[in-house]
Amino acid sequence: MRVNLNRNLLWIGCAVVLLQLNAGRLSVAAEKSAAKLSESQQTAVDDVTQRAEELKAVNQSIWNYAEVGLQETKSSQLLIEKLKADGFTIKSGVADMPTAFVASYGSGKPIIGILAEYDALPGLSQKAVPFRESQTEGGGGHACGHSGLGTAALGAALAVKQAIDKHQLKGTVRLYGTPAEETGLGKVYMLLDGQFQDLDICLHWHPANKTNVHLGSSKALVSVKFTFTGLPAHASVSPESGVSALDAVELMNIGVNYMREHVKEDARMHYVIIDGGGQPNVVPAKATVWYYVRANTHEDLERNYRWVVDIAKGAALMTRTKLKIDVDTDNHELIPNTPLSNMIHQKLTAIGPPKFSAEEKGFARRIQQPLIEKFGQSFPVAIESRVHTLVESRTSSKGSTDVGDISWHIPTGGLRTTCFAAGNPGHSWQNVACIGSSIGEKGILYAAQSLAASVVELLENPALVTEAKTDFDQRMSKRKYITLIPKGQKPPVKIR
Repeated sequence: MRVNLNRNLLWIGCAVVLLQLNAGRLSVAAEKSAAKLSESQQTAVDDVTQRAEELKAVNQSIWNYAEVGLQETKSSQLLIEKLKADGFTIKSGVADMPTAFVASYGSGKPIIGILAEYDALPGLSQKAVPFRESQTEGGGGHACGHSGLGTAALGAALAVKQAIDKHQLKGTVRLYGTPAEETGLGKVYMLLDGQFQDLDICLHWHPANKTNVHLGSSKALVSVKFTFTGLPAHASVSPESGVSALDAVELMNIGVNYMREHVKEDARMHYVIIDGGGQPNVVPAKATVWYYVRANTHEDLERNYRWVVDIAKGAALMTRTKLKIDVDTDNHELIPNTPLSNMIHQKLTAIGPPKFSAEEKGFARRIQQPLIEKFGQSFPVAIESRVHTLVESRTSSKGSTDVGDISWHIPTGGLRTTCFAAGNPGHSWQNVACIGSSIGEKGILYAAQSLAASVVELLENPALVTEAKTDFDQRMSKRKYITLIPKGQKPPVKIR
């Protein structure tokens, strides 16, 4: 009797599991069915497919250039040439940054913007192979995938242009070429220069380990350099005649490290000494330390920043040095937008993620191997391929972006697509290898299609634009934009 009862329970349990699985499949199918693309959106998606080889070539070129922030001359020029050849009007060198540009097509409202980034990170050169091997010793590498980011933004803009022409859509698509995202510069100075002033909606994307819409915030950040000036002297013969700028830097860093105990847990302070003197037997007359100060809200960031400045002033007093403070940039936390996020998620679902081959999964597994061997990590899958459920995050991400500043002025929505092996650490050689491989290429094309369909939806659906603006107004009702960048300051000519 007990055996039969157990068997019955087992069958019931299996039936429930099967029903749940089928319900899950039905819900995904229903979601996909409900998110069908319009004819004009399909035109844009098809255009990306048709120019896939061209876009792959663009990604490979920018990936090989691997130009760091504010030096992306070849990368920005390539994007400009492609846009100009397809009839876009170009403004180049905007906001006093030679590698910043704005490309427009169409006429009238709404004006929908797409953000493009194309800067690499220094010292992360890597071949498109699943093991550590530099392409250029000491060179840069696209360890954040920005070669693909700029490429997909280009593909989306060109695809929207085709939809505008074929279906006689009203409105304007605008591609913003924004340099130096890795140091949070480009978009902020373009914003302060008024380049986004008449924009209705802004869309962005980023290569990632998974495909989803991030309906959440990010950390605010200020990038600032503290330079102390003293007097040189022979460090052994006449040290009493010297005033050490390096002493001031070290005392400042000690002060900030003691400060860590008394800030909120979301706060971050990181620094590098970029000038600490020439050699040990000369008292350093000049020394500079570069800080990133972060917090979940700009209000908290302002408080923490003032404290760090006070510590720097104290270090200058203790060492009798002179202090100079240079704020490079100030990034605000990202303001999410629910209507835009819902719409973008629908496009990701309707188009559907790419499938990865056994060869690509094998590449990803080899990429993961050093992380398993050295750090004991485990990876249930080689590559994440599904579209993750859209859920509003109640906590901020741990990263920062200059997209945040745009989102304080314009309704902004973004997506991420799988371009990297599952579990890849950020800013790693593994990411460089993946974005230069067919894994990255598939994520790039998928992002271009999803962005293009989203822009066309906004051109076709004025009610959605209004809804996004209403959501924006509600979220911004108690916020006031304050920047720590001195008024009228021009962007730096170079970062390092």
